[in-house]
Amino acid sequence: MAVDDRPGVAFFEAACVSGACATAAVQASSSALNLHKRLAMNRHATGTFNVSLNPLDLNEVGEGETRGRISINKTFHGDLEAISIGEMLSAMTEVKGSAGYVAMERVVGSLQGRQGSFVLQHSGTMDRGTPTLSVTVVPDSGTAALTGLRGSLNITIREGVHCYGLDYSLEDSP
Repeated sequence: MAVDDRPGVAFFEAACVSGACATAAVQASSSALNLHKRLAMNRHATGTFNVSLNPLDLNEVGEGETRGRISINKTFHGDLEAISIGEMLSAMTEVKGSAGYVAMERVVGSLQGRQGSFVLQHSGTMDRGTPTLSVTVVPDSGTAALTGLRGSLNITIREGVHCYGLDYSLEDSP
């Protein structure tokens, strides 16, 4: 993927596509780990995904703007056979390797044979080159056979391939 110098794209590439993530897999934040423990996730899904990033215009732009906005489109393979559309907002800083992003992503497809959709909420930070990332299923966002889905997703990049691990629980009713 070519490097784009717009703030949002540059941050995403630095935090989620570069060697920093590949060598030190993105770790879920403590809040995501606490959620995982509290809900006693008893299922695990793994696979790969392809991602397409497209810079979007900001609604308002100020002088010296360091924010970025990007559309995110993914195709998931493996235990999660799905497509997703999302949007990310990011902010760079004057300190090299420090930035942050948030994103919302709607996933539609099949999770281990169960059809439906759900929403993922992302919160990522780069602190002088050290990445942290929390990607959580928005509670009660599951539809159809995914109603009651709870969980957290981690992302790693191995030899240029985007991989996911989804720890989740699925209630019989919301």
